[in-house]
Amino acid sequence: MNICVQKFGGTSLQSDDVKIKAAEHVMDAVRKGYKVVVVVSAMGRLGDPYATDTLLSLVGGVTSTQPKRELDLLMACGETISAVTFSWLLQNGGLKSLAMTGKEAGFRTTEEYGNAKITDMNPQQIRSHLGEYDVIVVTGFQGETPKGTTATLGRGGSDTSATALGAALEADVIDIFTDVDGIMTADPRIVSGAKTLETVTYNEICNMAYQGAKVIHPRAVEVAMQAKVPIRIRSIHSDAAGTLITGSPSGRPGLDLEEKLVTGIAHVGGLVQISVTFHQKPHAEAEVFATLAQNGISVDFIHIHPTGAAFTVPSHLGNQAASLLSGLGCEVTVTEGVAKVSAVGAGMTGVPGVTSKIVQALSKKGITILQSADSHTTIWVLVYENQMKDAVNALHEAFIC
Repeated sequence: MNICVQKFGGTSLQSDDVKIKAAEHVMDAVRKGYKVVVVVSAMGRLGDPYATDTLLSLVGGVTSTQPKRELDLLMACGETISAVTFSWLLQNGGLKSLAMTGKEAGFRTTEEYGNAKITDMNPQQIRSHLGEYDVIVVTGFQGETPKGTTATLGRGGSDTSATALGAALEADVIDIFTDVDGIMTADPRIVSGAKTLETVTYNEICNMAYQGAKVIHPRAVEVAMQAKVPIRIRSIHSDAAGTLITGSPSGRPGLDLEEKLVTGIAHVGGLVQISVTFHQKPHAEAEVFATLAQNGISVDFIHIHPTGAAFTVPSHLGNQAASLLSGLGCEVTVTEGVAKVSAVGAGMTGVPGVTSKIVQALSKKGITILQSADSHTTIWVLVYENQMKDAVNALHEAFIC
């Protein structure tokens, strides 16, 4: 059988109007001969009655002292409500539909409540039901621990649920429906000339997502990449094809001639740069990063040299990180209000002159580069946050427009 997985997020189920549009996408796939497995998030956002954050507010919100196991039990209710009500809508539209929990769908997870990882997928129940039903509606974001309790998958959990199901069922395609037309070359709120990408590789979208693009969670992309199942990012409001995420830049296996030097420009604001001088203290770099890790502070944009190191942390952790490192006897300099801007593209691998072009484009606009780094497919620059918008536009103009 031909299987299509479709994922609908909270904004795609927020009102009766958009739920009807979601149902139409499901019906269209059934008419095309697919058996459809739908993955749903909780409906809406904070303030909507069944949204995850609204449910959390019943027990004190994100700072609740409720045990994490019980918080997961509460948060899982949002997806359960979505699955049952959306299945009912499909049934009223003439489809044979069945709602299933993550546990019933075969999701087995670790016991890291609030941020569990999928350890195994056994979609046998789904396969058996697809013989009788047109559509199976599955609760995203949740699974079953070895002890039989419910655990949620953390940020991007429903995306990961969808791609894990697509991989396990060997689906033809995974459709992620959002309120945008697809993946864009930059944030359209910052770059007025941002364009929708027709195709993008798994590696490129992982890098863009890690660097600030928020259309799909990178963990979900990595699952699909391992199984070689294509993903389409599509708009709930149209029938457009959206953006295809696949292993080939052209969208056609084996045809890599259409690689773009830079595919997109991403950004992350709200950062603090911390520079540390070691003063010839032996093994100081190991002590610095061990201390930060022990205190739950994740660092990024790391540059280590013989006399010190520089890295970034989220703004709200800047003072804590600086205090910890000062306590080690290091000289610490904190630069607040910085942002990371990234140029991402599979086509830049091994091509000389990309960094030169980035430096020239930013220098032309008077933008200060505080720090830089690169990989095979990404070049990062750290700039002042009040210059971030200009930096994104400058790089978009240099490489994409």
